[in-house]
Amino acid sequence: MVMFGSFKVGDKGKIIDISKVGRMVQRRLLDLGITEGSEVCIKCVMPFGGPVMIESCGQCVGLRRKEARLIEVERV
Repeated sequence: MVMFGSFKVGDKGKIIDISKVGRMVQRRLLDLGITEGSEVCIKCVMPFGGPVMIESCGQCVGLRRKEARLIEVERV
């Protein structure tokens, strides 16, 4: 298991734990259907410390890198 922030573009994984991110981010992810056990793929990593674009269930979501580093995933 690794943290999501260490993934590169095109890497896929299954979310194991989102409890370390803030409550608002957890709520947002849950509202979008991204929960523990969901498969996600890195679509784009913005330069200069910008957000990370992830795809899950056919939709793309942007996450701050500091939040992405707190999400624990397992490579698929």
